[in-house]
Amino acid sequence: MSTNEIKIFTGNSHPELAKKIASRLGLELSKAVVLEYSNQETAITIGESVRDEDVFIIQSGCGAINDNLMELLIMINACKTASARRITAVIPCFPYARQDKKDKSRAPITAKLVANMLQTAGCTHVITMDLHASQIQGFFNVPVDKYDLSLYAEPSMITYIKEHIDGKNAVIVSPDAGGAKRATAIADRLDLEFALIHKERKRANEVSRMVLVGEVANRVAILVDDMADTCGTLALAAKTVKSHGAIEVLAIVTHGILSGRACEIINESELSKLVVTNTIPFEDKKKRCNKIESIDISPILAEAIRRTHNGESVSYLFGNAPV
Repeated sequence: MSTNEIKIFTGNSHPELAKKIASRLGLELSKAVVLEYSNQETAITIGESVRDEDVFIIQSGCGAINDNLMELLIMINACKTASARRITAVIPCFPYARQDKKDKSRAPITAKLVANMLQTAGCTHVITMDLHASQIQGFFNVPVDKYDLSLYAEPSMITYIKEHIDGKNAVIVSPDAGGAKRATAIADRLDLEFALIHKERKRANEVSRMVLVGEVANRVAILVDDMADTCGTLALAAKTVKSHGAIEVLAIVTHGILSGRACEIINESELSKLVVTNTIPFEDKKKRCNKIESIDISPILAEAIRRTHNGESVSYLFGNAPV
């Protein structure tokens, strides 16, 4: 595996994931100091030469999202002014991904703004995982020899289901219409049936009613989604499929945001377990909720970095999990 001229940096959002990715590549994290002044300004110092190097900066959109985004932008710009040959932002969870369209009067498309800021800072590539809306890839206006790449957690989810769940008596369930494509793709790969829940909202983050379309009676229902935030939707979806005769309900999501009372809601819900990937740190949440299990996606991101650096095809990762 050629990793010559690769420099991997990380901000403060998810250093554990960055260490796992670097270790998978047989590299050490490059030196950088990320500080916050007393007036809350972010200060970045790149601790080694990046001239004519292929730089990868790992920073997830989680925790103090605005601070972490600013860290990423400043680090990108610091590498640009230090004459890095190429700068790739590895953003496991893309910030502001849910603000991807103008859904009401005077609403901003903030995901587009984030894309513009990344490019203005000097980013030439983006590697991210399970974008909330695929159209975000079109928000990047970089030249044609540079690209935005969205990987999928789907292969890792499929591997988990095969290894931990009796697939002969399972059904894949999408908790909303927006996730139907993701859920049907997994159901097709596993040769399982698919069900869909239609939800009606009173307001943002508050669901009023759910209607199940499909058969879940006497089966293990596997809820599949891209993110779990307040977890109200997952809890109500679990209650809905359980009331329709499911013998067990579990959820597999890519981004375990788990904000507010999410852990308490999961503990009190009909879910037997919530499986999340480590695009976002979850160890503190796991102490409050023993139903949480994890899938490590560092091998996927490490392989994407290696293939990007070596100019190899990355499409293999869309359907296969690295071993």
